[in-house]
Amino acid sequence: MSQVPTVTLSHGAVMPRLGLGTSPMNDADAERATSVALELGYRLVDTAENYRNEVGVGRALRGVPRGEVFVTSKFNKRWHSAEGPRVAFEASADKLGVEYLDLLLIHWPNPQQDRYVDAWRGLIALREAGLVRAIGTSNFKPAHLQRLIDETGEAPEVNQVQLSPVWAKAAERDFHAAHGIVTEAWSPLGKGTELLSHPAVQDIAKAHGRSPGQVVLRWETQQDVVPIPKSSDRGRLEDNLAVFDFDLTDAELAALSALDGTAKPSADSDRAGH
Repeated sequence: MSQVPTVTLSHGAVMPRLGLGTSPMNDADAERATSVALELGYRLVDTAENYRNEVGVGRALRGVPRGEVFVTSKFNKRWHSAEGPRVAFEASADKLGVEYLDLLLIHWPNPQQDRYVDAWRGLIALREAGLVRAIGTSNFKPAHLQRLIDETGEAPEVNQVQLSPVWAKAAERDFHAAHGIVTEAWSPLGKGTELLSHPAVQDIAKAHGRSPGQVVLRWETQQDVVPIPKSSDRGRLEDNLAVFDFDLTDAELAALSALDGTAKPSADSDRAGH
């Protein structure tokens, strides 16, 4: 069983440095993938209200002692109010079959609705009540994060963003690091792009005797990003987890970083969201 290093979040919760993403799996697929992942040694599982698979993820979680798994969920814009996060938490916890969440995120800022600061205050209250161990955001830009900090004095512990070498998000990562925010990556393998077949990735993979996916995930983990790749294939799940026993050189890291901007733009959270 692979051992995954951990990172300690700003309020003390300990999060694995790599986990399983479950979008857009349905309940049955999510249950199967999560069960296999847990068997292989994954201890971070990411789901969301909007994925509609929390029941399936929860079924798989029953096979492992609760304290061993770091469970993350996210809630939609209808809960953007001071009291909404409590309602969202209760619904997610019920579906997952857990008494607490390790991490709960605002899924999108939805700035046109302009209630994400209220939602953040609600999350702070949930953490103070002990119902969630850590709180954070997803798809927030530095401007959104700065507003949370300015208006509440509290920075998110995690911000989950679309990130891979083709969406390197260097400025965002610098902002996160300056404010004690851990960067988590969705679509860490560049879904919908040609990233894994790019000659630079292929060449580095051959040099290390690794798969292109492993090289990309190592690029992320060596820069303190926590990737949550999605897969339901046992072999790929195993490969994705086995990225902590080799290191890319500075030149290789730079070659991958140079791919930034070579794919279609990442999701714009000033316009997208739910």
